[in-house]
Amino acid sequence: MHIAFLTPEYPHANIANSGGLGTSIKNLASALIAAGVEVTVFVYAQKKTMVFEDNGIQFHLIEDRNYKAFKWCLYRKYIQNYCNSIIKKQNIDLIEAPDWTGITAFMKFKVPLIIRFHGSDTYFCHIEKRAQKRKNFWFEKLATRGAQAFIAPTAYAGSLSATLFNIQNKIIKTIHYGLELSQFENENPLTFDHGMILYIGTIIRKKGVFELPAILQKVTEQNPAAKLVLIGMDSGDISTNSPSTWKLVEQEFKKLELSNYTYLGQITYDCVRKFLPQANVCIFPSFAETLGMVTIESMSLQKPVVNTNLGWAQELMVDGQSGYLVDPKNHTLFAQRILTILNDDDFAAQMGRKANEYVNENFDIKKIAQQNIQFYNQFVKR
Repeated sequence: MHIAFLTPEYPHANIANSGGLGTSIKNLASALIAAGVEVTVFVYAQKKTMVFEDNGIQFHLIEDRNYKAFKWCLYRKYIQNYCNSIIKKQNIDLIEAPDWTGITAFMKFKVPLIIRFHGSDTYFCHIEKRAQKRKNFWFEKLATRGAQAFIAPTAYAGSLSATLFNIQNKIIKTIHYGLELSQFENENPLTFDHGMILYIGTIIRKKGVFELPAILQKVTEQNPAAKLVLIGMDSGDISTNSPSTWKLVEQEFKKLELSNYTYLGQITYDCVRKFLPQANVCIFPSFAETLGMVTIESMSLQKPVVNTNLGWAQELMVDGQSGYLVDPKNHTLFAQRILTILNDDDFAAQMGRKANEYVNENFDIKKIAQQNIQFYNQFVKR
C-alpha cells in the first residue's frame, strides 16, 4: 500500500513551521513506514519546490504561487495537478488531506481522498461562537463533498463536523492521534521543578490563555512558591485586532500584580520535549481543540494534567484518575485541582502513572497505525 498526505505543515528542518497537525501526520507517517506502508508527503504553500527523502518518507514541497486573480481556485488546481502527476508515477493508492481551509475544494484526484478532521475553520468558529467568513465555510463544505470518507481524532470532533457540514451516507471513523511511546519516556518522574505549572500551546484566545492570570492568582494565594511557565507562539487576537495576544495576557497578569510567570515564546519541538519533564503539573484550559497533542504527550511523560472538560477532552483521560477535567472558566476549581497536585507529591506521582497507562492503552502509534491501515484498505483499489 502507498499512502500520500497533503498538508500545509510538517515538523522538518526543510519546512518553516509546524504545529499539532504536522506532528500528528509525522507520527502516523513514521509508524506506517515501520509497518511496511509506503508514504509520500505533499507540503503546499512552501517557498520553493523541493523533493527529498528522509527516514523512508518521500517529501514533495510545493511552492506557493502568485496569480493576478482567482488564486483560491488556480492554486488549488496547481496542487491537484502536481499531486496527480506523482500519484501516477509512484502508484499511490490513496491520499489524505486535512479539513482546514477546505484545501481540496475544486480538486479531483486519481485515487480516493480521505479527509481527516484536524479542525476546520467552521468547527472552531462554531465552538468559539464567532462569525465565520462565508467563503471559508463553502470551501470546507465543498471539500467534504469530494471525500470518500473521513477520519476524526475524537468522536466529538467527528460528530460535530458531520453536523456542521451535513455529511450523510459517508463513513466517519474515529481514530485517535498517536505517539511513538519510546520517544516519551521519563526515566526520573519523581524529579521535577516543584511548584512549576507548565502551559504549552499557541498564545491565542481559543486556548484559554486569558483564564490563566485569574487561575494563577488563586493558586499563589495558597501556594506563593508556585510559578507559571508558558511556551508557544504568540498570535494576533481576533477579538481586539491586537497583533499580540501575549501583550494582552501580560497586562492581565500585571493588573493582578503577579510576577511569578515566565513566557519563553516559541521554542523547537525537541526543546519542548526536554522541558516537559521539569513540570510539576501541566495545564490546558482550552476552549477549542479536536484532541490536543501536547496533552497526551504530557500524560505519556507521567505529568499530572489539569485539562479543559469540554467535549473532546473527555476522551483523553478519566477525571480524577489519569488527570483532571475542569471548566476553564471555573477559576476556583481549576486552581484547586492544580493545588491538589502541587501540594501532594505522592498523589501527583500516582496520577502521572495513571496518565501514562492511559496513553499507553489508547494512544500507542503502533496500534493507531494498524487502525488506519485497516480503514484505508476499505478504499484502496487492488
